[in-house]
Parts: sequence; C-alpha cells; structure tokens
Amino acid sequence: MTLPPTASAARASKPAIPLDEDKLPDDLIAPAADIFDASSTREALFSAFEPDATEADIRRITVATLRAAQKQGRATIAEAFAAEPFGARRTVRSYSWLTDGIVRLVFEVATQRLHRLHNPTEGERIAVIAVGGYGRGEMAPFSDVDLLFLTPYKITPWAESVIESMLYMLWDLKLKVGHASRTVRDCLRLGAEDFTIRTAMLENRLITGHAPLAADLEKRLRKDLFDGTAREFVEAKLAERDARHERQGQRYMVEPNIKEGKGGLRDLQSLFWITKYVHATDNVLVLLEKGIFRPEEYDTFCEAERFLWAVRCHLHLAGNRAVEQLTFDMQVEVAERMGYVDKGGRRAVEWFMQDYFLHATAVGDLTRILLTSLEADHTKDAPLIMRMFKRQPKTKPGYAVLNNRLAIEDEDAFLADKLNMLRLFEEALRTGLLIHPDAMRLVQANLHLIDDELRADKEARRIFLDLLLKHGNPDRALRRMNELGVLSAFIPDFAPIVAMMQFNMYHHYTVDEHTIQCIWNLSEIEHGNLNEELPVASTILREGVNRRILYVALLLHDIGKGRDEDHSVLGARIARIVAPNLGLNKAEAATVEWLVRYHLLMSDMAQKRDIADPRTVRDFAKAVGSRERLDLLCVLTVCDIRGVGPEVWNNWKAALIRALYRQTRRALESGMEALNRENRGTEARKLLRAELEDWSAADLRTETARHYDPYWQGLHVTAHVVFAKLLRNIEDDEIEIDIHPDDDRDATRVCFAMQDHPGIFSRLAGALALVGANVVDARTFTTKDGFVTAAFWIQDAEGTPYEDVRIPRLRDMIGKTLRGDIVPREAMRSRDKLKKREKAFRVPTSITFDNDGSEIFTIIEVDTRDRPGLLYDLTSTLAAANIRIFSALIATYGEQVVDTFYVKDMFGLKFHSKSKQAALEKKLRAAIADGVERANTG
Repeated sequence: MTLPPTASAARASKPAIPLDEDKLPDDLIAPAADIFDASSTREALFSAFEPDATEADIRRITVATLRAAQKQGRATIAEAFAAEPFGARRTVRSYSWLTDGIVRLVFEVATQRLHRLHNPTEGERIAVIAVGGYGRGEMAPFSDVDLLFLTPYKITPWAESVIESMLYMLWDLKLKVGHASRTVRDCLRLGAEDFTIRTAMLENRLITGHAPLAADLEKRLRKDLFDGTAREFVEAKLAERDARHERQGQRYMVEPNIKEGKGGLRDLQSLFWITKYVHATDNVLVLLEKGIFRPEEYDTFCEAERFLWAVRCHLHLAGNRAVEQLTFDMQVEVAERMGYVDKGGRRAVEWFMQDYFLHATAVGDLTRILLTSLEADHTKDAPLIMRMFKRQPKTKPGYAVLNNRLAIEDEDAFLADKLNMLRLFEEALRTGLLIHPDAMRLVQANLHLIDDELRADKEARRIFLDLLLKHGNPDRALRRMNELGVLSAFIPDFAPIVAMMQFNMYHHYTVDEHTIQCIWNLSEIEHGNLNEELPVASTILREGVNRRILYVALLLHDIGKGRDEDHSVLGARIARIVAPNLGLNKAEAATVEWLVRYHLLMSDMAQKRDIADPRTVRDFAKAVGSRERLDLLCVLTVCDIRGVGPEVWNNWKAALIRALYRQTRRALESGMEALNRENRGTEARKLLRAELEDWSAADLRTETARHYDPYWQGLHVTAHVVFAKLLRNIEDDEIEIDIHPDDDRDATRVCFAMQDHPGIFSRLAGALALVGANVVDARTFTTKDGFVTAAFWIQDAEGTPYEDVRIPRLRDMIGKTLRGDIVPREAMRSRDKLKKREKAFRVPTSITFDNDGSEIFTIIEVDTRDRPGLLYDLTSTLAAANIRIFSALIATYGEQVVDTFYVKDMFGLKFHSKSKQAALEKKLRAAIADGVERANTG
C-alpha cells in the first residue's frame, strides 16, 4: 500500500516493493544491498553446490546460506531502526525486501536444482504470490509470510514437489509460513465464499515465477469478483471489525492489542482494504484527491500509521517473537526503544501510552469519516435503526436528519454563532440521535471558536451543565465531546488528562475515560438501575442531593493527575477556578473544591482503617463535618471505585463503605457519644445472648466475661457466636478452626481459637499464604484466660471466596502449618515470584506510624509493592520485634498494597519513641527488600 509521509508530499504512486529484484528500492531503512544482496548470496549459494549433491545436501546448504544472510539482514534492519525509532514505513518495507529475496532464492533452488524442468508444459507453471500484509509489502520483524502458489490448472506432481521443497526450506529458516496452492478458478470460487480469503487476495503481489499467470489472477479478481460487490465487502469488513473489538476490548483498555484492538493496525488496514476494493487503487491518496479526507486528516492518518507500525516493530524486537499485546512490561521496553523519557512527574511509559491512545482515537475518527463517504455513495446500507421505519425525531431549526443522524443544514450559519459548538451536543441528547460525522468534522476543524468569550458566556455554561444534568445520559455527550476536543477546549485544564494512562495494574482506563465512566455510573444510580447493588447510594440520590455539585465534582475529581504535586491538592485548586466558571455559586463551588480535595478520604478510611475502632469513625465524622458532605462524598466514592474498571467494585468494598457511612451518619445526627465503646460492647453482649438462648446462664456468663472490650466492638455477632462455640470446651493444646463463606463481603471467613503465644498472627498469616489465600482483613483478640481468637477474611487469587469443595484442603494445610509440620518460609520460597508483566512497576515503599488514629493502638501503615508472601514477611518481622498485632487491614490497588496494622509493644503500650519507630521501620524495609529480591529472581 503506497503511503507518502504527508499530504504535502509528492502525489505520485509507486509500488512498495519492486517486482524486478535487480532494481534496488529507495524506501528502505538501510541500503538494500546491506539488507539482502541477492547477487552475491546467489553466487555464494550456487557455488557451494557440488555437481553430485543430493537433494538433502542442496536443502541443507540453501538453508545454511540463507540463514546467514537472513541473520545479517535482520541485524542491519534492527540497527538502523534503533537509530531511527520512528522510521516504521521504511522498516516494514525492509523486512519485506529481505523476505522477498529469501523466497526468490528458495524458489530458484527448488526449480533450477531440485526439480528442474527443461521443457515445461503450459500446466507446469507456478507464480509465487505474496498475499495479506506481506502482499502489501508491510512486515514486522516476525510477521507471517503468507504465500499463494498459483498454478494454471490442477496442480501437477512437479508443482507439488516444488511447493513442498520450498516450504521445507522456509520452515527450516524458522519463517512462519501461511500457504495455499490454488488455480485462478479456485481463487475466484473460494474468494466468493469467504471474505477472509477475498481480503487476502485483494493485496496480492507477485514475488517470483510466471508473471502472466499472476496478471491473469489480478484481472479476473477485479472483473469477476470485486466489481459490483463493494457493498457486501464493506459490510463484511465492518461486521468483522465490530466482532474483533468485542473480543479485544475498547481502545481505552490499558494493555491494548496493537494489531487487533480498537484503533489499532487492523482498523487502519480495514481502511486500506475498503479503499482498494471500492476505488480500485492501493494509493490512499485517492481519499485526499476525492475530498474524502481533508489534508490535515490525511496527515493524521499517516502519522497514526507510522506510529502504530513503529510500536509493532519495536514490540516484536523486544519480545523476539510475534508479540501483539502491549503488556505492562513491554510498554516500558517499547517506550525506551522509542526514546521517551521521564519528565514532568510522569514516567516515560506514561507519555508513550498517552501518545498511543491519542493515535488510536484518531484512527477511530478516520474510520468514521470514510464510512460517512461510503454511506453518501450508497455503498454501505443505512443504519439498521433507519431500516426499521421508526419515525424520525423533529429537530430544531438549523439541523436536519441525514441517514438517521443529526446533521447541520448550513455550515456557514452554524459557525456564525459560537454557541452552536455546544448546542449541537445538546440537540443530539434531546433527540437521541447520533451526530453525523460531517458535523463532527466541522466542529473538530473549528475548535478555535471555543475561546475565552464563549467560556464566559452564561448561555454556554447553561448548555454545558444541562448536558450533565438534564438529559439522562451525560456520558454519551462527554465522550463525543472529549474525542472531538470540545471538552478540552471548553475546560482547558481537562486537556492534560486526555488519553493519560496511569501506569499501574489498578486503573483499567485512561484518566479521561475513567472520569466519564464515573459519570456514567452516577447516571445509572440516578436511573434506579443499581438499587439492589447499591442501596445506600441509591437512597441518598432518591432523598435528594445537589446534583450540580455532584456531577461537577466527579468531572473534576482527577483533573490534577499527572503532575509532580498531589493530584487531590492540585485538583482542588483547579476546581476553585473551574467550578464558578461552569456557573456554580460560591457555596456550591466551595463544596466541589472540598470534594475534589478529599475524594479519596472515605475510600482510604474504609479500606485502610479499622471501622470497628470508634476513633476511626469519630475522626472521619469530624473531617466530613455535615450530613450533606457525607452524602455527596459517599456517592462520589462509590462512582470513583466503580469507574476504575470491571470487577474492582465488590461486596467487600461495598460492605466497608456502607458500614462507614451508616456509623458516620449516626454520629453526625445523634452526636459523637453514639460511638462510645462501652455502649457498643453492651449491645454486642445482648445480641450474643439472644443468639445463644439454648445455652445455660453459667456458660453465657463465662463467655461474656472472658473477653476484653475491643473484642465486642471488633466483630459482628455471627463471629461472636462462632468463637463462643469454638471456645466452649477447648483444651489447652487444641486448635479449633471454623471456615465459612461470608457472602456479604465476597470473602471466606476463617476463625481460629487456640492457646495464645508470641507470633501467633504471623503463623496464621503464613498458613494462609501457603494455600494461596489473599488476606483482606484480620482481627486477633486475647481472652482473659489465655486463648487467642483470630478472624481472617480471605480470597483466592481471583479475588473470590473459596468454594466449599476447596475448604477441606484449606483446613488441612492450615492445621499442618500451625502444628509445625510445614515451615512457611521454606515452603513459600518457590511461590514468592512475580510474573514477568508485573516486574515493570515501580512502587516506592512508605511506612508511617500513627498514634492519633486510635485511642489504644499504634497504627503502622506499610504502603509498598504487593507480592506473594509479603504479609507473612511483615508480620514475622513485627513478631520478632516483640510487637503484638491486634488487627490488620489489607487494601490492594493492583500492584500496590497498603497493609495497616493495629499494634502494641510487649508491655501493651503505644510506640511513641521516634528511635524505636526508626529501628522498626529499618527492619520492615529490610524484610520488604529481601522479598523483592526473591520475587525478582524467579
């Protein structure tokens, strides 16, 4: 496919790879002879053949000679590409040139030495034709070599022998060959039946062999197969594209497939295919010459093609194989190869991926433009909805409905009023129509109209807020406005986060798409679609909140990301200016600013602090200050977590947020005394007595008297019942275990009762780690008569509870570990390994000591890189330092984990000494470092 570098380049078309091997191309990344010198390689090859050489000798010599030439050629291309990391077009041509040379010499050996015919008949002719991407003259380092062996009639024994010998030699050269042997008639028949075959043959190119046969195929394909069938071909390609996107995910997914994903190379190639099929040319400049693309759109097309091919080539070279998935580890490698560097508080890989997503979005825009042109030419059927004879909605003056899309009647009149740049989206939401691509192009080409004057216009602010608040599906308008650049033009502070990737395993989307996902979740809650799943948030919205505040806060909550400064602090400063500019009054703007500044507060409190500790709820209530802010923050937090990605929100997080909200609301409405420790203990004992009504009074007195106050406030009555039964007749040397699913929390609860001894928490953590369990919450309590009661909530590697069938093995392994039959540290050495794709992440370790967050405990918070065995390492270190762990909370954010421990020293006191804190921090950091070394040497 011919593709000059820009629209201003020469308009002449030339074949990508010359068919005459004696003519050296000038569009390669290095001198053609340095990549593959056909003459000298042929001379070396044929001079090595002895007159009496056997077929096996000839094949062996051919493979050895060509392997050396191939190795040299690949090294030459890779070296030149490394020096010019964006020289993608010339690189893909170079790999095709090298492959052409190899295929031609293999064919020559097969036909001139192995199966020579002195007087071939008409039926003994072969044309070796490249098809697919190779036929287009575009190959990544490890692309497939797709070949069509074309014969005039039914394949002869001679042709069969030639093809077989060629394939064996090409396979010995480690080329991944896709091949077919067909006649012209076969090609026409199969192409009529299968669009994949038809597409491959669309890009056929003669490599070597009988040229008239190849010319006949090209002529017959166009005349008998392609002409008059453009509509069905386009529809097939579009259906294929939709199915591919469904399999691969959206372009906003953070580990995209460079070849098959949305906005990837396959989408660009679809444009090539459709252009060639419809316009009978392999020169994409026809799209410019026919007015389908504007010059700037054509330049965008070329830049996207250049960038995506560069990424794919670097990806293959980095993986030393045909890698198409931009996994996290490969993203780091490719970014480095392409010359990206860390700057502005962001890693090189994040800058690289932002460019990737911007190009992927551009590819989607270009596809839409081409399809509009096809629709206008009646090449593509009108959308399905139009064919269903639905009545078209009535539009306001200045708009029309074209192919069931909202179109602009008079472009000059539209542009004469700047407000129309926003009214278009309002009218689209009002009518429920999709915006016509021509209208979108008009907006995109005139973004300069969105200036300070328009931003300050009261009507413009009204329209924008109505897009969020009035029509019920704000995400649709925001996503289209974002893709066209309108959102960044109207709110310039939004521009830096467009297509911004956060390089971690927690966030599934770019920052801008995450923001839109959050707003979509809010609208879903408002529509009543999540009443059962989100009862608290749904109730809050039904009872009424200031929607202007909530929607604007969600729109701005991550607007400060990607800078050196804390994004919540910077975002709050931005919100202080943007919120009034969007039409919010002073009080509303102040609340938006507060929500942006503290949008992580509720999530952090719920996941990193012990909600059962009255001090946690008291401090949170003081920080929130009012019921209004609590309601707004709760809904924002739910939407924020749900907007991170699929499966991130679960019952565990829901239970934590719900409990924190209800306790805080009670404190705000009834006073802080409602959180009194003693009151909660009295209520808990009362509930236990009700559950154990069949117990004797003496047994109940024994049970309620044996526990200290923290036990009663730290567990639900269901756990109190379990522990009461485990302790009822326990002997000193017994280990009692109860394992049951906790459906309300999407976890399995494991309760232990045994004689207390130092380091018990660490031993329990080691036992659970050995069975591959992830601890998400844990509480340990000591009874007055010397026993320990410990409750651990665990999930499997997929973040789900253990099924009943796996619980016996879980119980057996835990028992063996606690009895000393298995030593956790030794048994876990083989498991402390990180997956390759996870090694690319940098997570700095932060350790803090908090003596104010709890009345009776020191809170140690360890924020570090997650890995297998980490919790055991940390708890072992604490145990060795004679520190007693009373509870642990584990909050995981992809590759990052925050382990929070509520502890006392060996004398039952808090850690106030700075020197003791420093010494303990040093030991914890050493344990983390040792574990990292083990994990990275796997």
